[in-house]
Amino acid sequence: MKRFAVSLVGLLGCALALIPGMGLTADIRVAEFDLVEAHTPPPDHPYTLGMVRYADLVKQRTNGRVAIQIHHSRQLGDERQVVEGLQLGTIHLTVTSTGPLGGFVPEMNVVDLPFLFRDADHAYKVLDGEIGRSLLNKFDAVGIKGLAYWENGFRHITTAKRPVQQPGDMKGLKIRVMENKVHQAAFRRLGSDATPMAWGEVFTSLQQGLLDAQENPIPIIYTFKLNEVQRYMSLTGHVYSPAPVLLSKKTWERLPPDIQQVMFDTAMEVASYQRGLIREQEQKQIGELRAKGMTVIENPDRAAFREAMKPVFEQFQGHFGKDLVQRIVNTK
Repeated sequence: MKRFAVSLVGLLGCALALIPGMGLTADIRVAEFDLVEAHTPPPDHPYTLGMVRYADLVKQRTNGRVAIQIHHSRQLGDERQVVEGLQLGTIHLTVTSTGPLGGFVPEMNVVDLPFLFRDADHAYKVLDGEIGRSLLNKFDAVGIKGLAYWENGFRHITTAKRPVQQPGDMKGLKIRVMENKVHQAAFRRLGSDATPMAWGEVFTSLQQGLLDAQENPIPIIYTFKLNEVQRYMSLTGHVYSPAPVLLSKKTWERLPPDIQQVMFDTAMEVASYQRGLIREQEQKQIGELRAKGMTVIENPDRAAFREAMKPVFEQFQGHFGKDLVQRIVNTK
């Protein structure tokens, strides 16, 4: 949202700049567009580090016309609340998991099909190409502008009661999943009690034994210190988690074309940097989680997990469209 209100400091600075001999220059400026950004992970997570890089580059490339105020650690609410804020225009920008996005654009949850992507390079090829762009464009209809895909990495299972090596090890465990029908169906197929829950409630629920397990990428497991309430981590890599960067459409439409282009191009550019942070952090964080007492199962039977979740893949590929799913699978 464009803001015309100037801060007291800004007014004072402008006034002093007019007084001879004060030594201030004409470089004192207030941003023409002051944007509120919000996301859920903490300051050391690649979401935040990527957004800091993005904000700095946008400020430079717009000559200070755009300032992005970053709010991490759920300061402005959980992911669904933030995405709803984009629609209202009360929040201008976010980087989010796909968890709540199916409630806004159902087709977005196609990326949550278990074992859809062979590896990270396959995911990048799909999401940075025509398929990914067509999914982001669907957000226009619900008052949101899709800019680019950053990432959260591949998702893994953590448990408190027992290690997970085979799909059968999940039977009877109460596991927190995102508010996502595909994820819920996948874990119910394993015999788990798949419980959708907002992220802000998860640590306490694990701590109190209300949940036995959860699943997330390594940077989330590490930065939220889940090793304090979970004993085992199994590197199943069952789902890849992209992190769309989304802008309020109300805000987008108020931005002049040159700034729109900067916002778009810079989000695409920073994707490589942000993804690189994920890769750099993962191996280091696995070692640190081990050092903190967590048992890491590096080689669970991924083929068995793939086979066990295959009926869910087949069920939902019909929902999203077999042609779309096959285009993703066949991308080289």
